[in-house]
Amino acid sequence: MKTYLKYLIIGAAVVMSAWLLGRAYTYKYRSQNTIVVTGLGETSFTSDLIVWEGEISFETADVAKGYAQLERNKDKVLEFITSHGIAAEHVVFAFVNVSRNTEPVYNSNGNYTGSRFTGYRLSQRFVVESSEVEKVENISREISVLISQGVSIDVYNPDYYYTKLDDVKLDLIQQASADARARAEKIAVNAGAVLGGVSSAKMGVFQITGANSNEEFSAGGSFNTRSRQKKARVTMRVEYRIR
Repeated sequence: MKTYLKYLIIGAAVVMSAWLLGRAYTYKYRSQNTIVVTGLGETSFTSDLIVWEGEISFETADVAKGYAQLERNKDKVLEFITSHGIAAEHVVFAFVNVSRNTEPVYNSNGNYTGSRFTGYRLSQRFVVESSEVEKVENISREISVLISQGVSIDVYNPDYYYTKLDDVKLDLIQQASADARARAEKIAVNAGAVLGGVSSAKMGVFQITGANSNEEFSAGGSFNTRSRQKKARVTMRVEYRIR
């Protein structure tokens, strides 16, 4: 009885080993009967939305007087922007920030003894968001003339966006998929095989860079906002069956 059980176990082990080997061979055979290619989709476009920020400020010893002056400066900024063709509703002013200014105090030996209050600094940020890209660009370059009118103002470089980015993504996916198909067909023909259906597909990282720039692609995806002219690209890694 023990001998019979021994041979039964051995037989089962042999059958199981044969089954596993068969599975491994089948997997290897199937894996060798696919083509993996990477397709590319790329396009250039012009931003249709601009976001530009700046800040006005005023220093004073009297908060109330400083706030009144800041309001006058705010009106000058708004008037300048609207006089260049941008509607007032596209200009948003944030709350007024008030901070205390101090200066260090040293004794006759040059040792620091503390700080002395010198007044208040009032500041207010503003944002212009508009589809009138050209107009806002011109304003951002010319608004420094307000300094001659007593307005203390700091401005930043505009950011550029595209409101139809989802359409761009879909077009690029189609381009990359078609490019992958064309590459796979050439490989299959050269190998004397027939291209079959898609086994798997994976989209790569969506990249947006400045047009005609040397920006490097990022593993997490690039999203350029500094350039008005942009270039977008995406890759598709597709695995096809062949027979």
